[in-house]
Amino acid sequence: MAGEVIVDALPYIDHGYDDVGVRESALAMVEEECRRYRPTKNYLDHLPLPATSPFETPLMVNEFERIQNRLPMETLSMKRYELPPPPSGKLGEVSAWQEAIENSMAQLEHQCVRSLNLELLLDYGTEAWKSYLEVFTAMQAKAQLQLQQLKKDIQDVNWQRKQAQTLAGEKLRSLDAHWVLLVSKNYEIETECVELEKLVQAAREHLQTLGPVTANDNAPTPEHTNGHVEEDIAMESNGNGNSNSNSNSSASGSGSNNGDAVADGDGDADDAADANGDGDAGVDGDAAAEDESSNE
Repeated sequence: MAGEVIVDALPYIDHGYDDVGVRESALAMVEEECRRYRPTKNYLDHLPLPATSPFETPLMVNEFERIQNRLPMETLSMKRYELPPPPSGKLGEVSAWQEAIENSMAQLEHQCVRSLNLELLLDYGTEAWKSYLEVFTAMQAKAQLQLQQLKKDIQDVNWQRKQAQTLAGEKLRSLDAHWVLLVSKNYEIETECVELEKLVQAAREHLQTLGPVTANDNAPTPEHTNGHVEEDIAMESNGNGNSNSNSNSSASGSGSNNGDAVADGDGDADDAADANGDGDAGVDGDAAAEDESSNE
């Protein structure tokens, strides 16, 4: 809806309504709204007229017409309560006296009816009044029940509103605390990132001051060694060097043994064959040893 107003206030959990300046601010907003809203004389022309014709009586219609035509209200006629004699010019006329007599008879009948009503009131007025009071008391009791039910409904609505606002307030406070925690963590992370950027920048500047990179500069740093200390790296480097020297010495030894086996042709040919990894040399050495023993 275009002109719908969304009320986002939570009076059961909001605070600060009694603070200084809050009431003055609200009144200033109301005055500003009143200044901006300038109703015209016929500001209800866009609304349809209410259908009041089913409730209008002929007397009301005549009275509305009199008010619309701005005519004065007719005064109450007291003529029927008067007993005037015939006019002086008609004292000798029978018809004039007949009208006067009929008027007096009507007045007399009216007085008789009033006397009868008074007598009836004296006889039955008390009981009628009691009956009226009983009916009125029953109507009052029914109205009281309706009022109590209405108050109960209002209290239930207020309780539901309070419960809903209380739950909403707890959720809002929890979300607010969570938001503050996240903002604090983000601030700490940003601070740490700034510090790390400063350290990285300082390290780069330090490397630039050391000059070009040499062969020794290619040695692993604590960042590249994943936490290993320099002594462990040195020991690993020495171990790799010894293994390389041992392999070289074994290779050279195998070469010398091979030469001895070929030159001497003695029983050490098996060892030379094992060093060389050649099985055929071992077989030839055994055959040469058997020939030499037979010759002796």
